[in-house]
Amino acid sequence: MVSRQPGKLIEGLSPIARRKLSDEVFDKLKHLIEVGELKPGDEVPSERMLMESLHVGRPAIREAMQALASRGLIEISQGERSKVVPLTAKSLIQQVDMAAKMLLAGSPSSLEDLKAARLLFERGVVREAALKANSFDIEQLKVAIQNQKKSLGQPDAFIAADMAFHTQIARITRNSVFCAVSEAMLNWLQAFHIELLRRSGKEGVTLSEHEDILEAIRSGNADLAEAALVRHLERSRDLYVARPDAPI
Repeated sequence: MVSRQPGKLIEGLSPIARRKLSDEVFDKLKHLIEVGELKPGDEVPSERMLMESLHVGRPAIREAMQALASRGLIEISQGERSKVVPLTAKSLIQQVDMAAKMLLAGSPSSLEDLKAARLLFERGVVREAALKANSFDIEQLKVAIQNQKKSLGQPDAFIAADMAFHTQIARITRNSVFCAVSEAMLNWLQAFHIELLRRSGKEGVTLSEHEDILEAIRSGNADLAEAALVRHLERSRDLYVARPDAPI
């Protein structure tokens, strides 16, 4: 038996935290998803059904549902029942999307780290693409470049086409994780790119570099493809700078 003097805490013990009802609801619904009682595509029971089954109020249900949605486990649609979503590499990475943008907006060093990570990541991806690309893949890269040419003078559209070119390279690898990571990094960098691109006048250089990358991938030479990509990203990395007004 542990004895203690009045007014003194027992060393090694801390108060037991009282859990919110919404946390309990979240755990129960997450368990149903984990064990397969609720499968991808299934509708989540209605708020009323959950309230009656769990003996909790509507606020606890709604807070738990929002928590499930923020973790990419369910999709909430206005006027429709929420549904369980299939877990993919993309949905998992999207869970940190907002936090990543906030980190980058407030930390210039984190932006530099992301640019370095992108360079290392895309070097490996483009090598894989050069070894795996078929005629259809090459045509898709050509389409991406043509769309970028059509977007000259339209910074937003030009950058969207730029991102499409790079994500298409990732798709050539047939690796869903590579595709998800590529899209995420480009999305995070986008907010720090547009204003400088409007003033840089380097759109023609970007297009020329993309065509060099395309030709290197078409050749099947991984070394050439990597070298072309490195030249492109090293030259363009200064177009991404931290801005206090960057949208999140």
